[in-house]
Amino acid sequence: MRCGRTPFAREGVVLPLIAIIGVLLIVWYLGAIFLNAPQAREQLAEGAGARDLVAATWSMTRPVLPAPHQIAVELEQSLFTHPVTSPRSLVYHAWVTVSAALAGLGFALALGLLLAIGIVHVRLLDRSLMPWVIASQTVPVLAIAPMVVVVLGNLGITGLLPKAAIAGYLAFFPITVGMVKGLRAPDPLQLDLLRTYDARPAQVFSLLRFPASLGFLFPALRIAVTLALVGAIVAELPTGAQAGLGARLLAGSYYGQTVQIWAALFMAAAMSMLGLAAVSLIETLAARSRGGRL
Repeated sequence: MRCGRTPFAREGVVLPLIAIIGVLLIVWYLGAIFLNAPQAREQLAEGAGARDLVAATWSMTRPVLPAPHQIAVELEQSLFTHPVTSPRSLVYHAWVTVSAALAGLGFALALGLLLAIGIVHVRLLDRSLMPWVIASQTVPVLAIAPMVVVVLGNLGITGLLPKAAIAGYLAFFPITVGMVKGLRAPDPLQLDLLRTYDARPAQVFSLLRFPASLGFLFPALRIAVTLALVGAIVAELPTGAQAGLGARLLAGSYYGQTVQIWAALFMAAAMSMLGLAAVSLIETLAARSRGGRL
C-alpha cells in the first residue's frame, strides 16, 4: 500500500537540501563579512565594535559581495515595485533575454533536426559534416559573438536576430548530437522488419526512428535551453544593449552596482530553471500521449 508522502519526503531529500542551503547561507554571510570588512572599516567611526562592523558589511550600498538579504530586497523591488513594461523592472529585462533565447532555441531545434536527419541518412554527411559540428564548439562564444553582431549589423540586421543567432549557435550542438544518437537507436532487427514490409524511408522515420529519438531529444533540449539563455546574455554584452539581463549585468559592472549584478544572475538562474521545468512538462505530456509510463 502506497503512503501519501511526496517522493522528496520518501527519499529523505528535504532535510539534506535544507541543510545544504543553510550551510551555503552561513558561508555566504561569512564571506560577505570578510570581503566587505576593509571598506566597512573606512566608513565606520573610530571605536566601533565588531557588531557594528558586521552590520556595516551586510548593509553597504556597493559591497564587494552583497549579503543574501540585500539581493532578496533588490529582487523584490525590481520585480514588484515597477510595472513589467518599465526598463527598471527585472521582468522587462528578463523577457528581452528570454525572447532572444527562445528564438535561438527554435533556430537550434530546426537546424539540429535537419543536420541529424542528414547525418543519419547520408553517409557522406556523416563523414564530412559531423567533425565540423563538433569543431564548431571549440570556438569560444565570447570570441564569435562580436563578429556575428558586426557582420549582421553591416547587413542591416539588428535587434533580436543577432542575439538569436548566437543563442542558436550554442544550443544546436547538443540537439544535433542527441538526435543523431536517437535516430540511430532502433535495433537493426526492427529496421529489417520494416524493410520486410516494404516501408518507405519516410515511414521508417515516422514509425521507428523519430519515436526512438524522443528519449534522447528531451535530455538534449534541457542542455540546449540553458545554453540558449547563456548565449542570449552573452550576445547582449558586445551590442551595448539597453535592455536584457546581459545589459543589466553590464550596467551593474560599469557603475559598481554589485547587488544589481547578483539580482540579474539570480533572475537568469530562475529563467533557466523555468525552461528546464517547461521541457520536463512537455516530455511528460509527450510520454502520456504515446501511452508511456512516468
